[in-house]
Amino acid sequence: MWKPTNQPSTPETKTPSTEKPATTSAPNTASNTYTTSEPTPVAAPRNALMSTTEQATIGKSLVIKGEVTGSESLYIDGRVEGSINLPGNRVTVGRNGVVSANITAREVVVIGKVKGNMTASDRVDIRNEGSLTGDVVAQRISIEDGAYFKGGIDIQKPNQKANGSDRTGKMEPTSATAETSATAAHA
Repeated sequence: MWKPTNQPSTPETKTPSTEKPATTSAPNTASNTYTTSEPTPVAAPRNALMSTTEQATIGKSLVIKGEVTGSESLYIDGRVEGSINLPGNRVTVGRNGVVSANITAREVVVIGKVKGNMTASDRVDIRNEGSLTGDVVAQRISIEDGAYFKGGIDIQKPNQKANGSDRTGKMEPTSATAETSATAAHA
């Protein structure tokens, strides 16, 4: 059997089991050289590209009465009564969700039904199937066509404290809240 006297110019390295090993082609008979092809990198799994933030879920059959606090996002598809305090996180009230609580979060998305005041450091989004009865304090608000909303809106500038609420969580009428409520009553 013929053995080559010239070794490949690239040093051999161990390749991880997820990569294809380097392949060697047949020698070029004119010059007795070998060519090697580089290993093909393996694509990262899809879920590795997704966000790694945690989200808790309250299922359809669950009923929570009391105070919900924590440091992760929350998806509510069941019933919650009391208060929800998740500053810096997202609260989503799903299609089957029914919430009778004041909500404090970075972002609130309403697809189900909510009765209570909301304070969001970023935004509130009421989807077309959503229903919100209560006052909103946020930097941004989005209300889709078909959504139900009854209450006041206080738009806060970034880094501005919510100054329209007293210790009980009730909104004191301000000029922006009173105008919004009056406009909504005539619409």
